[in-house]
Amino acid sequence: MRSLDIAATGMLAQQRNVEVVSNNLANMNTTAFQRRRTEFHDLIYQDLRRVGSTSSDAGTIVPTGVQLGLGVKLAAVYRIHEQGNLSATDNTFDLAVQGKGFFQIALPTGEAAYTRDGTFQLNESGQIVTHDGYTLTPQISVPTNAIDVTINNSGQVLVKIEGQVALSNVGQIQTAIFQNEPGLEAVGGNLYKETPASGSPVTGAPASTGFGSILQGFIETSNVNAVEEVSNLISAQRAYEMNSKVISTSDEMMGTLSNLR
Repeated sequence: MRSLDIAATGMLAQQRNVEVVSNNLANMNTTAFQRRRTEFHDLIYQDLRRVGSTSSDAGTIVPTGVQLGLGVKLAAVYRIHEQGNLSATDNTFDLAVQGKGFFQIALPTGEAAYTRDGTFQLNESGQIVTHDGYTLTPQISVPTNAIDVTINNSGQVLVKIEGQVALSNVGQIQTAIFQNEPGLEAVGGNLYKETPASGSPVTGAPASTGFGSILQGFIETSNVNAVEEVSNLISAQRAYEMNSKVISTSDEMMGTLSNLR
């Protein structure tokens, strides 16, 4: 019975759906996390009577035909790139991008990675780094004799040196934008990598045309909506139950046939 296989594809699809929802809920408090959404496609159809075929020698055409669907498949897990809420922390090196743009990170392998997570710190050399010690690109070093650090909306890092009146500019933060942000590959640790689907990065100064501005003392929170995710979870659970009911019903029908004498 086709219904057994069809319902099985439905259960597998809803299992994947629940896994995506659970990952969203698990990352509700992950800085700059961007929620995922599942997309499904129907599988191929079996033609028992092809639509548009002729039904007589007179050339009459079958208007609808008979097509039986063979189930569902997971087409994509789409990442929703929308701005999360901005939370004030008052930490000097906590930065948030308001608008489009990713911070550029240099990995130990020499590869470039990108992130919206702006929880930066200073390493032993005074360089601005992530919580894993990966350096921000372009590299920016804060002098040891700096008594205050200001990072303005356009990404300029200004330090006040003891004994000096004017602020010193020690570097310029540059962010990157992509033609297709959902095409970036998530590699964990709040990091993304460029792929052929994302396109090449375009870098520029924050607050310039097409680039979001930098907010010092803020972080971007997860864009997960708990109420929406719980609603999706209930919907997936009910769909899973209905598909399992189809399997039970199909089994009962096959049992009825096997009991015929």
